[in-house]
Amino acid sequence: MGIPTFVLASASPARLRLLQTVGIEPIVKPSDFDESQIQLTDPAQLVQTLAQHKAETVASQFESALIMGCDSVLAVNGEIHGKPVDASEAIARWQGMQGNFGDLYTGHVLIDLSQNRTIVKCQVTRVYFAAMSDRAIKAYVATGEPLKCAGAFALEGFGSLFVEKIAGCHSNVIGLSLPLLRQMLAELGYDVTDFWQ
Repeated sequence: MGIPTFVLASASPARLRLLQTVGIEPIVKPSDFDESQIQLTDPAQLVQTLAQHKAETVASQFESALIMGCDSVLAVNGEIHGKPVDASEAIARWQGMQGNFGDLYTGHVLIDLSQNRTIVKCQVTRVYFAAMSDRAIKAYVATGEPLKCAGAFALEGFGSLFVEKIAGCHSNVIGLSLPLLRQMLAELGYDVTDFWQ
């Protein structure tokens, strides 16, 4: 079995950096899938469905490749949070998140076109947020970082200052669980080292 081209169906610079960090240099093909079409209240189901639609949208552009789709949301007190629409929403979110915890769900999908197989998984990581003043919340939102991220924070940026601890997979919070990716590749018959550049 030959090693297929690895395609990342995501515009996320954080996901690309994670793959590059472990020696995988994917072709980046953002799906531009309209996420508003999918209305689900279960966070695990939501991220897996969105990740699958993103991967399938991109898969139609290739004859033989390994397509990875991902999607992340943060659930706090049973409420699902994707990217905030504006700064005032991000501030309100942080006022509810500070001193609290949330569960970060990331749906992972691998479509192997050469084997005509699809694997769908979800990874969940619990994130504990620091108690913050309104001044700190406003300053953080003013950086613009929270507006680009599911859950209104980036673990690999300024947001790391306000995360007290993490229970579970660290890279999952950045957007892609590297241990889960390794397991999914193994399920398809590949070794993760096959994709090292």
